[in-house]
Amino acid sequence: MTVRRSQIAGCGSYLPERVITNEEMAKLVDTSDEWITARTGIKRRHIAAEGEKTSDLALRASTSALAAAGMSVDELDMIVLATATPDETFPATATVVQAELGMSHGFAFDVQAVCSGFVYAMAVADNFLRVGQAKTALVIGAETFSRILDWSDRGTCVLFGDGAGAVVLKSEMGNGNVDD
Repeated sequence: MTVRRSQIAGCGSYLPERVITNEEMAKLVDTSDEWITARTGIKRRHIAAEGEKTSDLALRASTSALAAAGMSVDELDMIVLATATPDETFPATATVVQAELGMSHGFAFDVQAVCSGFVYAMAVADNFLRVGQAKTALVIGAETFSRILDWSDRGTCVLFGDGAGAVVLKSEMGNGNVDD
């Protein structure tokens, strides 16, 4: 039996330049490097620059993923962007990335499922590819949590940073065997 499935063709990522270390966090809130590291393993986090939006991070990760896949934007059919920190409520941040990439065909939408968002975005894109509604998909996870954090709450502000990752998925045909 021949089945369609998704395969990762390329991956990309982007982290903002600004870094906040645990020592710097200790100046903002009652904490220490030892307290954060013991509970989370986190030593530093990246923070978006003033004016740097979720779509900016997503665009950088996307261009990197497309380059790694050896593909042009013209080969994409869809974009699914997972984020809990969209640029705006409307339009979807995915459509902003679509426009910035110069993708004039296909479709783009956001998925909001917080920590599990990227997993859901991958599942949604995989379903579109497996049933033949698209041949290629760009799946992005991008966040600028630094914009919405309560920087006085050490229970949460030490956990989050900003960044983006992206994968290009391609629909492939196989015979249904695990090793195919």
